[in-house]
Amino acid sequence: MLSFKRKIIITILMKYAIIIHMFLLSGTLCFAQEIEEKEVDSLYKEDQFYAGITYNLIGKLPNNLSQSGFSLGFHLGFIKDIPINKQRDIAIGIGLGYSANSFNQNLLINKDGSGNLTYEILDKNSFIKNKFSNHLIELPIEFRWRTSTPTDYNFWRIYMGFKLGYVFTNTTKYKGDLGTIKYNNNKDFNNLQYGLTLSAGYNTWNLYLYYGLNPIFSKEAQLNGRRIEMNAIKVGLMFYIL
Repeated sequence: MLSFKRKIIITILMKYAIIIHMFLLSGTLCFAQEIEEKEVDSLYKEDQFYAGITYNLIGKLPNNLSQSGFSLGFHLGFIKDIPINKQRDIAIGIGLGYSANSFNQNLLINKDGSGNLTYEILDKNSFIKNKFSNHLIELPIEFRWRTSTPTDYNFWRIYMGFKLGYVFTNTTKYKGDLGTIKYNNNKDFNNLQYGLTLSAGYNTWNLYLYYGLNPIFSKEAQLNGRRIEMNAIKVGLMFYIL
């Protein structure tokens, strides 16, 4: 049998334990409520990281020039969201990104005895690999419409924009009947690339389109006495991550 004094001590401890438990529980509930209140942000922004993969096409092809193989593009970056209306479903997006692209085709880029670049259409059966590639730092600017709300993170979106890119390196590679030919940072490539963009979709998955407004090559690049005016067209998927 417990003494009367011990019973009193146990009873007091149990009361304090219940009080502490209730205090901790109420504190937890208040903390959870504060988190929930913070999550409901009426001044929210859709600042986003993006990553994309595209199939790269070439527009304005010269006669007899065609693509071969699978030309890929990889894109990633961050976009700062600037809402421009009270509902915050319309915004301007400005970002910074990186893009790597390859274009497989049958245009041989070589050099003559003076070191000048030359261009020639190849027979498709005369080579194993023939492509040019580039790496860019990009500045995307978007006009954004979406169905988002302060509490709904899954929404429809249509982002239309303009993308300015600086080509900081380019490469041409050939492997075939002539052996292996590779050149880096050819001066005939346009260092400045710009075009229109469109992203449309739901939640993370979005269809993506880029249409280049200027040629891939500078005016010095000529095929049979005429300027090569090919431009880049990219079609694929863009993923937006908050």
